[in-house]
Amino acid sequence: MDTLTLAMGVLAAALLVFGVIVVCHMVFSRYALGLSTTWQTELTTFSIAGAMLLGAPYVLLTRGHVAVTVLPDSLAPLPRKIMYLVASLVGLAFCLALAYGSWIYQLEAYHAGWTTGTVWNPPLWPAIVPMTAGATLLSLQYLAEILRGEI
Repeated sequence: MDTLTLAMGVLAAALLVFGVIVVCHMVFSRYALGLSTTWQTELTTFSIAGAMLLGAPYVLLTRGHVAVTVLPDSLAPLPRKIMYLVASLVGLAFCLALAYGSWIYQLEAYHAGWTTGTVWNPPLWPAIVPMTAGATLLSLQYLAEILRGEI
């Protein structure tokens, strides 16, 4: 699981860089060349949102999230471990619910041929893939952390 999570972290970083490049292209096209931009804003939104969603398991793996540790630091080791376990189980439950809903939404968008409804109007299902994959992988990463006892 850790290897897959690291790979998703690299992909998330690449998507973020890609989003920045598309923004630079949009600014150059619009202000230097005077062209209209129809696809850049939407592609940037998909790319950066995808980076955040696919990067979430990596953040959990590396403990990179922001945490206030006043209460856990003041507890003895056993109550601290119990508190972290309960928090991880609640996080896992939320991520499982999100993954379940994402898979349903993904399948509906694909089978119904939904589009974004914008000027560019691409199919919607590719934009939902990062949410589905990210929620699923975050659930698996939570499960791995719980089973390892590294919570």
